Amino acid sequence: MSTSAPKKLNSTLLAPVFIPSIIVITLLVIGTVADPKRAGDAFSATLAFITNDFGWFYMLAVALFLIFIVVVAISPWGKIKLGPDHAEPEYSFSAWFAMLFSAGYGIALLFFGVAEPVLHYADPPVGDPRTIEAARQSMQITFFHWGFHIWAIYGLVGLVLAYFGFRHGLPLSMRSALYPLVGDRIYGPIGHTVDVFAVLGTMFGIATTLGLSVAQLNAGLNYLWPSVPVNITVQIISIALITALATLSVVAGMDAGIKRLSQLNMLLAIALMLFVFAVGPTVFILKTFMQNTGSYLSNIVERSFSLEAYTGGKWIGNWTLFIFGWTIAWAPFVGLFIAKISRGRTIRQFVLGVMVVPTLFTFFWFSVFGDTALHAIMVDGYTHLIDQVEQNKAIALFKLFEHLPFASITSFLAIILIVTFFVTSADSGALVVDSLASGGALRTPVWQRIFWASSQGVLAAVLLLAGGLSALQTASITSALPFAIIMLISAVGLWRALQIEGYRETSLQHHMNSGRHNRLGDSNHWEKRLRNLVDFPSRENVSKYIETTVADSLKTVEAELKKQDWPVKLTQNKELCRYKLSVISGEDMAFEYEVRLRGFAKPSYAFPAITRDNDGDEQYYRAEVFMRRGGLAYDVYGYEKDQLISDVLDHFEKYMHFLHTTPAILPWKVVDDEEGEVSGAK
Repeated sequence: MSTSAPKKLNSTLLAPVFIPSIIVITLLVIGTVADPKRAGDAFSATLAFITNDFGWFYMLAVALFLIFIVVVAISPWGKIKLGPDHAEPEYSFSAWFAMLFSAGYGIALLFFGVAEPVLHYADPPVGDPRTIEAARQSMQITFFHWGFHIWAIYGLVGLVLAYFGFRHGLPLSMRSALYPLVGDRIYGPIGHTVDVFAVLGTMFGIATTLGLSVAQLNAGLNYLWPSVPVNITVQIISIALITALATLSVVAGMDAGIKRLSQLNMLLAIALMLFVFAVGPTVFILKTFMQNTGSYLSNIVERSFSLEAYTGGKWIGNWTLFIFGWTIAWAPFVGLFIAKISRGRTIRQFVLGVMVVPTLFTFFWFSVFGDTALHAIMVDGYTHLIDQVEQNKAIALFKLFEHLPFASITSFLAIILIVTFFVTSADSGALVVDSLASGGALRTPVWQRIFWASSQGVLAAVLLLAGGLSALQTASITSALPFAIIMLISAVGLWRALQIEGYRETSLQHHMNSGRHNRLGDSNHWEKRLRNLVDFPSRENVSKYIETTVADSLKTVEAELKKQDWPVKLTQNKELCRYKLSVISGEDMAFEYEVRLRGFAKPSYAFPAITRDNDGDEQYYRAEVFMRRGGLAYDVYGYEKDQLISDVLDHFEKYMHFLHTTPAILPWKVVDDEEGEVSGAK
C-alpha cells in the first residue's frame, strides 16, 4: 500500500521582503502584549518627537506631491496610457470610482464627517471658539484635511505603480519606481528595503483604519443596544468577526468580492448622505458647500505650508500631521489597489478621476454632515452635541442622527456601512500587502491572502491594547516618515521616465499611409488608398495576406538582420493570425513590429441601401500594425512586399534614432497585447 507524498505548499512570497516585515511586526506585537503601558508611553514619546522635528517635512512633501501630480496631468505626458497604447479600461467609471473610494477613505468620512467640524468649531487652532468665524474655519480646515492633498498622495503612488507596471512590465511594486535611477538594483537589497517599508506602512495604516472603525462600530452598537458596553473587549471581538468576513471576501478575489462590496458601500453611503441632505437644512448645506469650497481654494497655498511655527501648539500634530501621516502610511495600499484597477486609462484621466471626483464628493459629504451638525448647534441650540463628541469622537455620527428623523433606522444603516467599509479595507489591504511581499506578483495563493488578512486584525487589536487612538496615530505617523522619502524619490524616477517617453515620441513618429506610398514613388498610390477606404475585405482574404505577404516580408527582414549579427526573432500565432518581429539591442528597449488580424463591424455607409444596427451586423478585417507600446491604428493590407519591408525599416530607423538621441535607455520589459502579459522578463 503506497502513500502519496504530502502536497507542497505553494508560495510567491519574497523572503527578503517577507521575513524582515514579519520580524518587525512580531516584535511589536510581543512587546506591546507584554507591557501595554510602557508601549503606550513609547508611542507617545515617538509621536511628540516626530511632530516637533519632522512636521515641516511632512507638510513640504505633501505639497510637492500635489504640485507634481497636477503638473504631470496637464503636461503633454497626460495623454500617455497606463498600459499599451491600445489598452482599454478594465472597469467602468462607476465601478472604478466605487472601488478606489471604498479603499481610499470611506471609513474616515464616517468617523470624521461629524466629529471633525464640531471639534474644530469647539476648539479652533486660531481665534475664539464657538463663534461664526470658528464655524467657517472649522469647515475650511476639514476641507483642507480631506481635499486634494490626500488624493495627491494616493494618486502619486498609484500613478507610479500603474505606469511602471502596465506601461513597462516592471513588478507592480514600489521598488519599480526607482528603476530609472538605479536600474536592475531594484531586484536587490535596495528594492527589498523599499518594499519592506511599503509593507510596514501599509500594515500600520490599515491597523489605524480598523481601529477607528471598531471604535465607531462599538459606539453605534452601544447607542442602539445600551447593553453592549463600550470597551476594548467588544472592539477586539468586532475585529475578529469582521476580519473573518474580510478573509472570505479576499478569498473570493477582486471581482467577486471586493468589487461588489465596494459598489454596495457606495450605494449605502450615497443613500445615507441624500437622506441627511433632504431632512436637514438643505438650503444651508448648498450655501455652505459653495462658500466652503471657495474658501478652501482661496486659502489652499497658505494652509499647505502652515506649521504653527510661532505659536508652537500641539493642534497640528493631533490633526493635520496625523491625517497626512496616516494617508502616507496607507498610500502603498491605496496606490497599489487603484493602480491595479486603472490599467488602460491615460495619465490625465487617472489624475482627474482620482483627485477631482473623490474630492468634490468628499466636500459635499462634509458639507451635508458637518454643516448639518453646525446648524443644529448654532441655530437649533443642540449644543450638548459638542460635549458628547469631545468625550467620544466615535459617537458623533449617531448623536447627529438622534437630532434627525428615523434615528434608529439611519443608525442601523450606518453600522452596516461601517462593517462593509471595514471589510473592503481589510480584504483589499490583504491583497495589496500580499502582492508587495511577493515582489509585485498579481496572482498569489489563497493561504497567503488569509495570512495577511488575519495579521491585519491582530495588529489592529494590539495597537488598541497599547493605547487606543494615540497608539494608532503614532504608528501611522512613524511609518509614514521613511515612506514619504521613498515617494519623493519615486516622483523623480517617474519624471525621468516620462522625459524618456517624450524623447521616444519625438523620435518614433509614424507616418500616415499616404506618406509611405509617396516616398515609395508609387504614382498610383491614391488609387490604392481610395480602394482601401471603400473596400471591406473578408477574414479569409486578410488572413491569407498576413500568412503570405506579411510573413514573407518579416522573414526577409529577419534573415538580413541575422546576417548583421542582430538578436532578432520572428514569432507567429496562427490561431490569432499574428506575426511579430522582435529585436533586442543589448540592454536597450526592444524593437517590435507586429501585424495582427483585427475584425470590425462594417460602418453604415457600407450598406447604403438597407437598414441595419449601429453596432454592425457584418464584419470586415484589417491587417493592423502594433509596436511595443500598442496599436498604431493603421492598416497595411494591400501593401506589396517592398512597401511592407520599407514600413518595417521606417520604424526600425526611428527606433535606432531613438537609441542614439536618448541620453539614458531603460532596459524595461516588453508589455504584450491586451492581456498585459509580460514577455522578455528578467
